[in-house]
Amino acid sequence: MTAIQMNAEILRNMSIIAEDEHLLKRAAKYLRKLVAEKEDPTLFTKEEFFARIDKAKEGPSYELKQGESIDDLIRRLE
Repeated sequence: MTAIQMNAEILRNMSIIAEDEHLLKRAAKYLRKLVAEKEDPTLFTKEEFFARIDKAKEGPSYELKQGESIDDLIRRLE
């Protein structure tokens, strides 16, 4: 299905929904949710989050020495 065909289908369905205020509210709520997902590329699932933590545990780790700032740590690692 092309983008033009999908757009036409959406508009056809919206013309039906436009007659029912309850359906319009539900559609608007869902569309806001879709837009929010599109706008935030950092969103990920709980499973993805914990997979990233597990992967990070496999890599090197660095600790700040007492009194050391994050800038000092970065300089030390360069």
